[in-house]
Amino acid sequence: MKILVLANFGMGLYNFRKELLEELIKENNEVYISLPDDEYVSKLEKIGCKFVDTHLERRGTNPVKDFKLLLDYIRIIKRIKPDVVLTYTIKPNVYGGIACAITKTPYITNITGLGTSVENKGVIQKITLMLYKLGLKKASCVFFQNRTNRMFFKDNRIVESKTRLIPGSGVNLEQHKYEEYPMSDEVVQFLFIGRIMKAKGIEELLEAAKLVKAKYPNIQFHLIGGSEENYNEKLDELERQDVIKYHGQQDDVHSFIKKSHAIILPSYHEGLANVLLESASSGRPVLASRVPGCVETFEDGVTGFDFEVREVESLVKAVLRFINLPYEQKREMGMAGRRKMENEFDRNIVIKAYMDEIRMTINEENSNELVRKIS
Repeated sequence: MKILVLANFGMGLYNFRKELLEELIKENNEVYISLPDDEYVSKLEKIGCKFVDTHLERRGTNPVKDFKLLLDYIRIIKRIKPDVVLTYTIKPNVYGGIACAITKTPYITNITGLGTSVENKGVIQKITLMLYKLGLKKASCVFFQNRTNRMFFKDNRIVESKTRLIPGSGVNLEQHKYEEYPMSDEVVQFLFIGRIMKAKGIEELLEAAKLVKAKYPNIQFHLIGGSEENYNEKLDELERQDVIKYHGQQDDVHSFIKKSHAIILPSYHEGLANVLLESASSGRPVLASRVPGCVETFEDGVTGFDFEVREVESLVKAVLRFINLPYEQKREMGMAGRRKMENEFDRNIVIKAYMDEIRMTINEENSNELVRKIS
């Protein structure tokens, strides 16, 4: 069986879906991955994937380039003739879905989050929702990572096909194993992992860090992630002032999680935040904004603290609340988070859901083909 995966970049595919790809390959399927070439492609090829170089701009809405992407997807599907296509993120979901509908190829879609173009009301939102409706119309199944996103798509009549709720991308419990809590909390270390951009709440985080450091100079705020928007100057200035420590893009985030006392994610919206799953799996409490995609990953007061999105004062209160917890309570929060990951977010749950849906999709397609031949 041939399976084609459409994605927008290699890092997400490798870090969050590698185990699914490995399972598909183990069952003697030919797995093709269509995405722009990057440093993760060679890693994906090593596990047995066949790479199809596909130019795609993750951000921006250039109609000419997007139409070219649609044509590229149609050409790729016609050449490979996959039995089923798996799509992830907005552009592969939309244009890959339309291409599958045109070529009458079964496909399964994963809504990894609404994204800024859907979250922000206006003309762009209307266009995006219209395109999404076209892209999802013929999907065999649409996976959602949180109930709020699924309800939004249903309420707006964007999706009419079968839907399933899965625990995000799940977390690899062995790769992100439980780590003993730091021996001391005399210097509490907070860690942010994510793209340096407004939608991740970076502005609120930087402002909160200044306020907290003014009161507790020994607290440390570490930031990891590529800067996708123009924050370099601000980051440099705050690092010179010893407000933050910015580490740029890192391949091994686990070593940073291991040294931290808690993870902070003040994001405006998420599908289901992988960084919170990985951090909790490692035994670290999480502080996150009270938005869909974050709140599902922790229990306020038990495995972490929540705060109001886009509100610096609420974020500061959560940080101070954590700082003032006794050491043993901080540690217990992390242990409770690990238990939650084991019970609810094991990546094997996601893999099983995909394998089940792929089998059902193929069986249904074979049945339909048999009916067509008989008629």
